[in-house]
Amino acid sequence: MSAASSARQILTRLHEVMAGRHHAQHKLDRVVDIIADSLTSEVCSIYLLREGELELFATHGLNAEAVHVTRMAVGEGLTGTIAKNIETLNLAEAKAHPDFLYRPETGEEKFHSFAGVPIVYRERAVGVLCVQHVEPRRYEEVEIEALQTTAMVLSELIAHKELVDGEEAIDLDEIPTECEVIEGLTLVKGLAAGQAVFHQPRVEIDQVVAEDIEAERQRVYRAFDKMRDQIDAMGREPEFGKGGEHDEVLETYKMFAYDEGWSRRINEAIDSGLTAEAAIERVQQRTRMRMREIDDPLLADRMHDLEDLSNRLLRIVSGQLGTAATQGLRRDSILFARNLGPAELLEYDRRRLKGVVLEEGSLTAHVVIVARAMGIPVLGRVPRVRSRVSEGDEVLVDADKGAVTLRPSQTLLEAFDTRFARSRERAAAYAELRDVEPFTRDGTRITVMMNAGLRDDVSALQLTGADGIGLFRTEFQFLVSSTLPARERQMRLYRDVLDAADGKPVIFRTVDIGGDKAVPYLDNDTAEKDENPAMGWRALRLSLEREGLLKAQARALLEAATGRQLSVMFPMVAEPWEFDAAKAIFEEQVQFLRDRRKQMPESIEYGCMLEVPSLAEVLDILLPKLSFISIGTNDLTQFLFAADRANPKLAERYDWVSPSILRFLARIATQMVGSPVRIGVCGEMGGRRLEALALMGLGYTRFSITPAAVGPIKELVRKVYLPDLTAQMQRWMISPPPDMREALSDWAITNDIDID
Repeated sequence: MSAASSARQILTRLHEVMAGRHHAQHKLDRVVDIIADSLTSEVCSIYLLREGELELFATHGLNAEAVHVTRMAVGEGLTGTIAKNIETLNLAEAKAHPDFLYRPETGEEKFHSFAGVPIVYRERAVGVLCVQHVEPRRYEEVEIEALQTTAMVLSELIAHKELVDGEEAIDLDEIPTECEVIEGLTLVKGLAAGQAVFHQPRVEIDQVVAEDIEAERQRVYRAFDKMRDQIDAMGREPEFGKGGEHDEVLETYKMFAYDEGWSRRINEAIDSGLTAEAAIERVQQRTRMRMREIDDPLLADRMHDLEDLSNRLLRIVSGQLGTAATQGLRRDSILFARNLGPAELLEYDRRRLKGVVLEEGSLTAHVVIVARAMGIPVLGRVPRVRSRVSEGDEVLVDADKGAVTLRPSQTLLEAFDTRFARSRERAAAYAELRDVEPFTRDGTRITVMMNAGLRDDVSALQLTGADGIGLFRTEFQFLVSSTLPARERQMRLYRDVLDAADGKPVIFRTVDIGGDKAVPYLDNDTAEKDENPAMGWRALRLSLEREGLLKAQARALLEAATGRQLSVMFPMVAEPWEFDAAKAIFEEQVQFLRDRRKQMPESIEYGCMLEVPSLAEVLDILLPKLSFISIGTNDLTQFLFAADRANPKLAERYDWVSPSILRFLARIATQMVGSPVRIGVCGEMGGRRLEALALMGLGYTRFSITPAAVGPIKELVRKVYLPDLTAQMQRWMISPPPDMREALSDWAITNDIDID
């Protein structure tokens, strides 16, 4: 029997039961009989949420005495696990599962196979539908789909209170009203407050069972046509969204939008007797199941694209169009989403978007890279948070401590406001330093530049008074595109950045993609197999192998900088020949343009990043070829300590002011004495006050840091008497104290330097 015919048979029989005038328990008893009979299953049971626990409400095959007696907490046993994770289980041997829990009153000891699906109402499990069999076997896909279809019907009937009597009310008040603090994973640090907004407003499916299958099919056909027209129309616009750098992300959507397999699965769900909305939702549930089984981050990202498209189709069918971005934010907002793409984030009004909370998300996700550049705090891995918050709820995000507070009490609001007030006071003090040059007390000029990666970031040059852009990450344009950005588009971005910098220096780092910054348009079997992507096929390694990519970027940079200085920096150089090869590609493009009498940059200077420790051993060979060198402390630290900085367990384990890394940096600074090559530090280390103090003591006088850190570092510089700091750091490098951070902190306090 096909999934469609099996589900349709169940739906027909369920309709007959529900049309009767029997009491709720009789209906539930008939429902489990129908499902067991239709699937030829020896057991079928329904557990419903009551007073915070899952209670056995009806069963076919288990002991009848267990009904309304067997109860378990959400997360307890197989049934509780299904409800907690809102996932499907399909087990040939139930006892082999680590969450298996035996309840003797049910008489289920003779059954081996087990399959269960959640009964979901408003993205929250309000029950579980499960089947069991004596013979050990996994249930077939058609049987699982029939169960999922039935669970959707049960959800609708529960919502309409057709399956419960008044004295046995099921807990459907899924959104709590009291204050709640939920922990998550810090993806981008920071504090934020605002009202909850859903990225995609919840679509309520009021009717699951179709009255006219053909009418539902036509509704889906029309929705598909409208969705495809929307995507095609957006693709024809010169720029998609406010960010202006991500219209090519639509190419991925087009691929899925025209996928016949996807539309066929939705049609099959309609054949089973579901409405258009319910059919789309059922197929989407299957997609989520597959997503949980995918370990490959690139494939998982593509599945997220399909889910986003499913939501778009569902909104069109239901008439509930638009995301929070397209509707516009009317107040300071905290955005809630299951997941979010970088292009989607760029659509939001930055003046109103204060923070992001994701049910999923990872430290290496593209959206995190963009959010960090935008200065938006992001908290991830907050499971089912959207079912615990209502639109408009007050929300506090403390991404420094990895927590989100829903509906905070007045006391918590006041404490948070106090922290914000201190932050605003400091920001105001830093703003006053915008036009002040950062000299130490002994008269040493410290160059404080900023990092950027988006066109709009350049406005921070004027706001912070930074000396220039010491690192412009060109990969953002690549990360938000589903195809390789055309040379003309790259050129427009680089030219706009130089125009906005208004004569201040800009150092463009060539594209650093690959590894943990996977992009869909580079067919790379090697990258997918990298056990440690950070050390794999990425950055300059990728660019040199895909020479066409670097050639196009070189042309774009050269054409954008006509009549101006062009500063180019190559990432992740491990040996001098890599720098030579990259520079040769640029010089080849220089000659190409000269041969065609094209305008050229006024001057070109080349530099590289020192992130790979091996490069420190060959600096004497490389320095004569460089104009500048920048130490990338983020990657350098993880390579020195053999600690993946994307691993939460290791992220805070190795200290930036430990003697091992400071001695390494001191040795590099010593090698640079007397060299005309400029050396600087870019990365998070230079933007932290205590770490910056250590770097200045080692001889570093050039920093490129996040815009938010420019003011604090300029303020720090003006308090430092460099000869004393340098002498102390030299003593510590010879004989390090037991706790370098504590010793440096004590020294700062003694010298009236605030390092908080």
